[in-house]
Amino acid sequence: MSILIKSARILDTGSPHHNQKLNIFISDAGIIKFIGKKSPEASKVIESKNLMVSIGWFDMRANFNDPGLEHKEDLDSGLRTAASAGFSGVALLPNTKPCIESKNEVSYLKSKNGKSVTQVYPIGAVTKGCKGEDFTEILDMDAAGAVAFSDGENPIWNTDILLKSLQYLQKINGLLINRPEDKYLTAFGTMNEGVTSTLLGMKGMPGLAEEIMVMRDIELLKYAGGRIHFSNVSTSQALKQIAKAKKNGLNVTCDVAAHNLIFDDTSLGDYDTNYKVNPPLRNTKDVNTLGKGIFENDIDVIVSSHTPQDEESKKLEFDHADFGMLGLQTFFPIIVQKLNGKDFTGLLDKFTINPRSILKIPIPTIKEGEKADLTIFDPDLEWNYNAETNYSKSVNSPYLGQTLKGAALGVVNNGRSFFNNFS
Repeated sequence: MSILIKSARILDTGSPHHNQKLNIFISDAGIIKFIGKKSPEASKVIESKNLMVSIGWFDMRANFNDPGLEHKEDLDSGLRTAASAGFSGVALLPNTKPCIESKNEVSYLKSKNGKSVTQVYPIGAVTKGCKGEDFTEILDMDAAGAVAFSDGENPIWNTDILLKSLQYLQKINGLLINRPEDKYLTAFGTMNEGVTSTLLGMKGMPGLAEEIMVMRDIELLKYAGGRIHFSNVSTSQALKQIAKAKKNGLNVTCDVAAHNLIFDDTSLGDYDTNYKVNPPLRNTKDVNTLGKGIFENDIDVIVSSHTPQDEESKKLEFDHADFGMLGLQTFFPIIVQKLNGKDFTGLLDKFTINPRSILKIPIPTIKEGEKADLTIFDPDLEWNYNAETNYSKSVNSPYLGQTLKGAALGVVNNGRSFFNNFS
């Protein structure tokens, strides 16, 4: 169907219409046919009090749990959840059963792309089973469309594997993604190590475990060359090391999970397992440092870190509950909360341009004659996040049952569209 987006502020630094309030007409073939003051007739008209349009949002870290763990999330529910959240592209972690470790699994994840508004970009496993012991067929997965290589939720603990991965990936200019954590230092830990964990009587996960791994990986990068992306950075010292490595000319980037920008470890005072995530919610100092990092460009990307967990994995004693929080549909409300009235332009790059640039994916633009790859949103719109509006199969979010501020109204991409119906 044809779509008219009325009186929207266009936020796209690559567009000649950046920061202008104009109408956008999209043909039924998904092409931007007109941008200006006129209002052509269309099958669907989108209006809102504070309407904004950007290029399609891109999430660089999410779990859809398919294949093998479809009771938590599957491709269909994950794609609906991502579209509802405003994302036209999502990079998926390889931690499925089996892991994404061959061209067949990569092709499977991409199988829905032809008919979906949100496109899937598979991240291939570095090691078989994401266990850190034996290499996968990286070249085959690259040819099949894997956009990067990582063991996902599992840190690459094997130093030799990480070193050889950096060397091997240079042949294809590939990206290595690692979530920095020394698993021996966090063994049996359930939350951030600090005053709160002591008061609650919980085994802590020290920030040192992250910082040592960042230090190790940076030194290996100096030695081997290549490109590395640190995912889910959560401590002040780790971010400081990454910022220094960038200044020294190393090819280093990083991201932060949206929830680590808002919540600190005191959120765990009631033992609510929805706040049990890994890396854990850190102390107030770390949260504040991460907040400065997104505005000072030490942090390149903000991710949802969407991790669905079924009720049987969460409704347990805190020690036994699995890590993870739903992140897609609450992503934008968290951004709105963090901005606290500041302008959007500075942060949009962190979930539009930057992740695509890091993954070497073409960057769309809002211009007449271009294929529409757009997210339409209103930062002032309030909506209820409940059983009816939650598109995920899982419910592990502390935000469920609340009224949230900031909404993606819809996504237009791949000749298709998805629109939320907030009433």
